Amino acid sequence: MTGDQIFIFSVLGTALALFIWGRWRYDLVAVLALLAAVAGGVVPTDQAFDGFAHPAVITVAAVLILSRALRNSGLVDLVSKPIGRISGHPYMHVLSLTGLVAVLSAFMNNVGALALVMPIALKTALQNNRSPSMVLMPLAFGSILGGMMTMIGTPSNIIVASYREQIPDIGEPFGMFAFSPVGAAVALVGVAFVSLLGWRLMPHREGPSARERLFKIEEYMTEVRITNASTVVGLSLRELETLAEGEVAVAGLIRGEVRRLVPSKLEHLRVGDVVILQVDPSKLASLISETKMELVGEKQLDADALKSDEVSLIEAVVMPGSPLEGRTPYVLHTQTQGGINLLAVARQDEPIHERLEEVRFRVGDVLLLQGDTETLPDAVTAVGCLPLAERGLESSRPNRVALAVGVFAVALALTAMGVASAPVAFVGAAAALVMLNLVSLREVYESIDWPVIVLLAAMIPVGEALQTTNGTGLIAQAVVGMNGMLPAWGILVLILAITMALTSVINNAATAVVMAPIAASVAAQLGANPDAFLMAVAIGASSAFLTPIGHQSNTLVLGPGGYKFGDYWPMGLPLQIIIVAVAVPLLLVIWPL
Repeated sequence: MTGDQIFIFSVLGTALALFIWGRWRYDLVAVLALLAAVAGGVVPTDQAFDGFAHPAVITVAAVLILSRALRNSGLVDLVSKPIGRISGHPYMHVLSLTGLVAVLSAFMNNVGALALVMPIALKTALQNNRSPSMVLMPLAFGSILGGMMTMIGTPSNIIVASYREQIPDIGEPFGMFAFSPVGAAVALVGVAFVSLLGWRLMPHREGPSARERLFKIEEYMTEVRITNASTVVGLSLRELETLAEGEVAVAGLIRGEVRRLVPSKLEHLRVGDVVILQVDPSKLASLISETKMELVGEKQLDADALKSDEVSLIEAVVMPGSPLEGRTPYVLHTQTQGGINLLAVARQDEPIHERLEEVRFRVGDVLLLQGDTETLPDAVTAVGCLPLAERGLESSRPNRVALAVGVFAVALALTAMGVASAPVAFVGAAAALVMLNLVSLREVYESIDWPVIVLLAAMIPVGEALQTTNGTGLIAQAVVGMNGMLPAWGILVLILAITMALTSVINNAATAVVMAPIAASVAAQLGANPDAFLMAVAIGASSAFLTPIGHQSNTLVLGPGGYKFGDYWPMGLPLQIIIVAVAVPLLLVIWPL
């Protein structure tokens, strides 16, 4: 083993460990890996940022823009209306939602498709007196399964398709629907399993929904009166919160006959004011004692005390790529200019009782927010959160739907017929949708998942360094060395299983970047068809069903569904076994070794 090979293996091994650890976000880890590879001389300095111009990266960005335009057109609202009518039976409820999100995910970013359908799932679960936990994990799995069906269904497919162009004697990427024969079959069987049997295998939360148990407002909301003896007279509401060292959040102020919810934190306290506070019951007695405020009445408040015609409460989940991710509530206050009041945070089905000002948000956290009724949903969306209510879906207009679908269909046709490459066709479609006012320039940049773009752009040169140092050859040689114990199809299964294991703990796009060159090298050393091995990587990279961290869709439903870390594998493991059983024979038939 050469020095360069030892170095690139060390870089990749460290990066994989950091991906699994999760302390630093995956895009930062990818950039650090790239910088280390450049510093070590295995990636030339003048090629360090070539990944940003890679066709796969351009295609991913364009598909995200197209997804936003399809959402704006109201397409999802149009096709989701029948679900309410057939959701009375639990099997049909899960099947209709999972089938819908799978179809959407074949042509949209799968996290975006999930975000569109999740509010519908929550609403219909409430209407049928069912826990969200029954429908949200199947919904997440359906979004992942649907992404297997086309090249643009998931970034990992785009990576695999682009890598095929680099293989000697082939020299062209997979086509738009090259993934469909195996991907569609796997998705169909997977959706059927999840909808008819799988949802019964996962742990269920009986009784009230998980969301209802998360935030029991009456347990931590109360009113206090400012008296002559109070030590906080003259302090601003912000200073009151600071004085309590983050143990208190001000939700309202009553002065005389005027009741103001979400008051300005610059408002100064006066004698006679009644303040509505969010405070942990265990901290209330000490707060009253220290500040000499007076508890009003014997009963704590319910949600109605925090709402009015002008002020609403809303629950929202932190989305992947949100500017809140990894940051404290201070950024929420600055980005909304004080227009949103954070009342509580829940993580993995449990309210967080530590000081709110010290909480660092994670993807999947559920936030209880208070703000102006008219502007709150838009403000929540602007900070990268998904309101857990159906409001926010666009009203469908047939002409807008027809325009969006028509432009998208033309791009698909141009790509499928080989008239234009995928990056050119989809960037052209995105530009057309901007000119047709189906997506604004601001929305173009908002819709791009920049952490994923940076991840891909940084990891692609690192993956290429694994090839140029012949690191892929060494790994492939070790795998091929098992040829005496396993037939060629057994090694294909092994590649699929290794990819599945990796994608359960790291981002699926990063998994594809690492595994695609290894799979191609294994095929070359076996003298086998590389397409079968590349497709095995594509299927495996989209089979992240064991943990909530393997795919962003799984993370997104973790909080709203009230799931625990270990809730995923009871349904996910049988699903992965089914995928192997379905995919491998089809791979061998369609791309014989």
